[in-house]
Amino acid sequence: MSEKEIFQRTELLVGSEAMAAIARQRVLLVGVGGVGSWCAESLVRSGIRHLTIVDCDKVCASNINRQLMATTSTVGLAKVDVLRRRLLDINPEAEIIALEQLFSQDSARGFELNDYDYVVDAIDSLRDKALLIEMACVSNAKLFSSMGAALKMDPSRIRVAEFWKVTGDPLARALRNKFKKEKRFPRRKFQCVFSDELLVNHDVPLYNEEKPTMINKPQTNGTVAHITAIFGFTLAGLVVQDIIEKQYSR
Repeated sequence: MSEKEIFQRTELLVGSEAMAAIARQRVLLVGVGGVGSWCAESLVRSGIRHLTIVDCDKVCASNINRQLMATTSTVGLAKVDVLRRRLLDINPEAEIIALEQLFSQDSARGFELNDYDYVVDAIDSLRDKALLIEMACVSNAKLFSSMGAALKMDPSRIRVAEFWKVTGDPLARALRNKFKKEKRFPRRKFQCVFSDELLVNHDVPLYNEEKPTMINKPQTNGTVAHITAIFGFTLAGLVVQDIIEKQYSR
């Protein structure tokens, strides 16, 4: 089976020149959880051939409700490895680099963002997310970022806006406060996927200090698949749309 056969429907929509441009791009996706896993799927199904995925976590049972590669048979396996196998099953000709590591202050120097055309941020950690945003905004890569996808149910409220114009999102607000407090700001504007909906957790179990578990940590919030998937698909759509617009604006 050839790539031509796999992507014939996409090529009908965007044209052969755009498909060639999509295939040339190099994308770095940091975080392949509820949002990032669906983003990776959509990118590869759209014709992206060069994708680096970064995440240090292993699949756990609580991921199954919303993460693409999380199933009862993949619990305990590295997320990036399981996802890479799936992506290569979609397009065996793709170059999928899986890095099982945390993007953080300690590891950031190992990433040369100028090697990429696009950086997609799907990080949960405030500190690490802020660092990736800062680094991406001084690189040659174009950045797209996901804000918080937890505590949301209404897909019609998912939108796209420039970071400083995102409203009603606690993660965006916390990031802006962090940048202001440290007087270190992103060097350029970037688009974010977000929702201004904010629900509350129900039936939250009490945190047991003697037997702590991931599900009982105070910061754990309810999340559902249709929201995280739409966030991820939207991020992928922003990347693909930008590539197409650049191709046909020449």
